[in-house]
Amino acid sequence: MTSLKLFLGFFLQFIFLLSVVNAQGLTVGFYSQTCPQAEAIVKNVTAQVMSVAPSLGAPLMRMHFHDCFVRGCDGSVLLNSSTNQAEKDAAPNLSLRGFQVIDRVKSALENACPGVVSCADILALVARDVVVALDGPSWEVETGRRDGSVSNITEALTNLLPPGSNITQLISGFQQKGLSVKDLVVLSGGHTVGTSHCSAFTNRLYNFTGNGDTDPSLDPNYIARLKIKCPQGDQNTLVEMDPGSFRTFDEDYFTLVNKRRGLFQSDAALLNNNETRAYVISQLSNSSSTFFTDFGVSMVNMGRVGVLTGTAGEIRKVCALVN
Repeated sequence: MTSLKLFLGFFLQFIFLLSVVNAQGLTVGFYSQTCPQAEAIVKNVTAQVMSVAPSLGAPLMRMHFHDCFVRGCDGSVLLNSSTNQAEKDAAPNLSLRGFQVIDRVKSALENACPGVVSCADILALVARDVVVALDGPSWEVETGRRDGSVSNITEALTNLLPPGSNITQLISGFQQKGLSVKDLVVLSGGHTVGTSHCSAFTNRLYNFTGNGDTDPSLDPNYIARLKIKCPQGDQNTLVEMDPGSFRTFDEDYFTLVNKRRGLFQSDAALLNNNETRAYVISQLSNSSSTFFTDFGVSMVNMGRVGVLTGTAGEIRKVCALVN
């Protein structure tokens, strides 16, 4: 048993180191010679979309998260399947929107620089640009990812952390991707924008332990308001994750969490760990908040997870299809 544990320990270290080595193939300005206008094209198309459909900002940011947590940041979330067995067909991904935006960006890039810019890099760049469009921070995006050719519904179900996750599950899930506890709490701050279907949190309102009760970690006054928006049995109504500023990227998320008004159990869970709770409290004052800077750092960290670089993978001509 001891030998087995040692082997597994060395194996996991090897996988993590391999991921780090792969990530070294990423660099800021990767396309400066092969497609110098690449980032400008992505920014321009994204800005056009956001000017008429700002509600797509949060789903497009989430798309990058959901891509990186399954098989790494390889664009696999974009692939179609004739049998509905791809990542995008998994329940956690059914609420993703904006695939047509990625296609539009890819088409513009293919017209300018055929076969050069990967779909995985497009996801990373669009995620940054929609955050900026929502008045959030900017950061230097490392590029050089190549696209994978496998997209599996089961892997999405296994790797995407559900909104009902507790703090132990969240920390473990992030650590398995080589991400820190700080990355967890910072990236959770992405819930400052966007909406959620009632189905993602309705158990907290009506049947938390199976006895028709409510979640004691959720503010009772907030429960009353949510019950008005989400009557029992309502699965489809959309609720703002950051009421009043769900289209503005700001620090308000941490104030909501501290007031026990985080919409998901995974939000409330951030108060159940000393490190994550301390970070939440440290962001309550806008004047001393480090969230904008930290978010850029953690997005770069996440963008390095399981990447394909060099000669691995391919550069897809169409993001939904393997070449």
